Amino acid sequence: MISDISKKNFFKKISKREFDYVVNLGGYVDHNNKKKTYNTHYLGSANLANYFLKKKIKRFVQIGSGGEYGKARSPQKEIKKSKPLSVYSRSKYLANNYLLKIYKKKKFPVTIFRLYQVYGPRQDLNRFIPIVINSCIKNRTFPCSDGQQYRDFIYVTDVISAILKSFKKEKSNGKIINLGSEKPLKIKNIIFLIKKITKGGKPQLGKINLRKEENLITYPSISRAKKLLNWRPQINFRQGLKKTIRFYEKNSG
Repeated sequence: MISDISKKNFFKKISKREFDYVVNLGGYVDHNNKKKTYNTHYLGSANLANYFLKKKIKRFVQIGSGGEYGKARSPQKEIKKSKPLSVYSRSKYLANNYLLKIYKKKKFPVTIFRLYQVYGPRQDLNRFIPIVINSCIKNRTFPCSDGQQYRDFIYVTDVISAILKSFKKEKSNGKIINLGSEKPLKIKNIIFLIKKITKGGKPQLGKINLRKEENLITYPSISRAKKLLNWRPQINFRQGLKKTIRFYEKNSG
């Protein structure tokens, strides 16, 4: 269901339904709209948790972000106290701390996943990989950063697999769990790999400046996911990228 979880009237729409498992995928990314970003992630998550606290659900899965670790050194481990640098990451961090508090006080069954760079078919067209793929498919000139950053990418089905495993793993209750590949990739190399596979595209390196708070190297430790969920990613980056490119080639307008 797609709706605004920061608004109370959302809960009237679902009041007659029963739920065993809830996955909060609510999100909003606009670094210039602090209020809506905060309302969506912090207020929205608190609203959901307080509503389902009364419903005795089996598990509430909260989707967080690797950005919550701020400038923490990579590989980033699941520390609870950190200093997020962006409005988006701070609002996620506050929401997740709230959920952990009600887990401790009221035994609310919550698992928090901190995701790194998720990609795959049907991703928002304003995200990095879809932008590059669509620009290359259409052989367009497109601006990008100098590409010196290293980022960790995880294919969407691997994320889904971890979420489903958490439903049945009591050890994940009340835990923060990183999801990624532990294999950081250079952004410049990704751009040119997409260009090579699609045989198109004219990237303008250095046309977009990095944000002041941006880390050059970011990737997680996923040892907790391996231990608690018996999970590890199954799709390597090249496999996932080819699947994603095929989807956009079939569906590009």
